[in-house]
Amino acid sequence: METEVQSALSRIDLFKDVPMENISAARLGGLSNRNYEIQSPVGHFVLRIPGEGTGDIIDRSVEEHNARIAAQAGVNAEVLFFDATEGIMLCRYVEDSVTMSPRGFKDLGAVERAARAFHRLHTCGQTFRTRFELFEQIDSYLNVLKKLEAPIPDGYAEVQREAEAVREALGARELPLAPCHCDPLAENFLDVGNRMFVVDFEYSGNNDPMWDLGDLSVEAEFNQRQDEVFLNAYFDGEPPAYDAGRMVMYKAMCDLLWTLWGVVQFANDNPAEDFWAYSVNRLDRCRTLMASDAFPRQLEAVRRGP
Repeated sequence: METEVQSALSRIDLFKDVPMENISAARLGGLSNRNYEIQSPVGHFVLRIPGEGTGDIIDRSVEEHNARIAAQAGVNAEVLFFDATEGIMLCRYVEDSVTMSPRGFKDLGAVERAARAFHRLHTCGQTFRTRFELFEQIDSYLNVLKKLEAPIPDGYAEVQREAEAVREALGARELPLAPCHCDPLAENFLDVGNRMFVVDFEYSGNNDPMWDLGDLSVEAEFNQRQDEVFLNAYFDGEPPAYDAGRMVMYKAMCDLLWTLWGVVQFANDNPAEDFWAYSVNRLDRCRTLMASDAFPRQLEAVRRGP
């Protein structure tokens, strides 16, 4: 067992009477954090140890509050320990679950289960501790990159200017707000066959629910048919044009936002993957969507409103 895992477990009361030799830890996936599957006499868990530099962009006390609400809503895994100072978290392992991927979401039943999980979170009646402000978050990442003296992919400034039309349309009227995940990577979904769990609430906040739908559509590489099934399952029928339009706007804007997030990871020397290539690819995808024939029609639907 790695030293950092032993150190983290030694601080959790659940393991105070359990000899370390009776605990096993297996590394799991993760882009910015180190996650471990923990097998022990007192249960089966997932331990999250935060990556270097993540404290600069994540408020851990907010994450704890939001993660616990999502767990109470039956969407997130049960949170058993959280150190808001260092960001160490222990959750109960979701048994008999499959970690989702774009390939896994080819199953339209899984798409429907993800939609229902989002609907359950968005309508739970609780409030997250912070608001996810898309364009403020973009500005925040730009400020972090300025401090780090990091490069930005070629063409970013042009796409940012084109995004101003989207910002204007979204800002024309008050948007609905609900507790949102805000970072729905396909791998953050755990399917147990009859329901879907969503984990990792680091970037969560009160937000327009259509952000979650648009972001997952991008991350899981949904095609038009998957988008239709997703929206119809979420709305239990045909989605309003205003809502469907906002989903498409967010598909573009999430790529713009995560372009900058990827550059922050690159600047912080995160070894998990080639974050420069990640950022360039996301920027290219954003540019492609905004240049599509359908995008102006969806933008106009947002301008018209409900």
